[in-house]
Amino acid sequence: MRGVALGSGMAHLNLAHLRTFLAVVRTGGVRKAAVSLNLTQPAVTARIRNLEDTLQGTLFDRDAGGMTLTRRGERLLLYAEKFERLQEMIEKDVIDPKGLERHLRIGVSETIAQCWLPDLIARLHRKFPKLQIEFNVDISLDLRERLLGREIDLAILLGPISEYTVDNIDLPGFDLAWYVAAEAPIEEDPATYLNRPVLTYSRNTRPYRELRELLFEHVGPDVSIFPSSSLSACFRLVEADLGIAALPRALGAEYVAAGRIRQFDPGWVPPPLRFTASWVAEPRSHVVEFAARAAREVAQEYRANLGDK
Repeated sequence: MRGVALGSGMAHLNLAHLRTFLAVVRTGGVRKAAVSLNLTQPAVTARIRNLEDTLQGTLFDRDAGGMTLTRRGERLLLYAEKFERLQEMIEKDVIDPKGLERHLRIGVSETIAQCWLPDLIARLHRKFPKLQIEFNVDISLDLRERLLGREIDLAILLGPISEYTVDNIDLPGFDLAWYVAAEAPIEEDPATYLNRPVLTYSRNTRPYRELRELLFEHVGPDVSIFPSSSLSACFRLVEADLGIAALPRALGAEYVAAGRIRQFDPGWVPPPLRFTASWVAEPRSHVVEFAARAAREVAQEYRANLGDK
């Protein structure tokens, strides 16, 4: 639903202006609101000015510290949220999903991108053919910040996110396994491989921290750890016999089957990667909620298919 006139006496008050008003309130300023709405800052400012002109009153006090609601703005907030909820109910219960035009921004961890992200996008397009999907791949720490900043609508990351504003759906995890180059010498004790450089996830991630603690416990503080932001690079470096790595078994299986690397068991393995589909609960969006549930279904099917192989 686009810029709809609301009543004969308010011919110029439209939902686009109200959504912009709500975005400024929720994000705390024009710049962040522009990012959350995928608009330019001048466009956001113009919408707020137009809304104030229509209502013939100031909605925000503007100073060096930012923007705060006036008393008139606080009164409008109550009604704007009601209009927003009504629009969401109409889109969910009245509009045919095949005709719904929306923009969905998804942020995913690399593991997800390499495993079942294409299946998720295909499922979303079957449900909402006109849905414009934008996705980006990043580490979970940055995805969390982008979600809380309303720069993305749905984050599929190492979770959950412990914020009262965020809802989380648990997804099936990814088991890890140890890998070494196929051409590496066979060791009588596989734990000997742990004396080699260890390739792993980026430094600012939970898998890196957990692996480092386990390596210090099992090998000692002198172990060499080389973090990387690319899973593909880790697999290639292992294949080149430049180190070992504990990486998702779902991704390593293809390399093992091709004879490029092989799996080994030093007697322990880091805990599985636990992912969630996370989104900011307010304002409610049945499209985002459907996408989160679809992510769980696709992830469950992907894991089941792995078990069949």
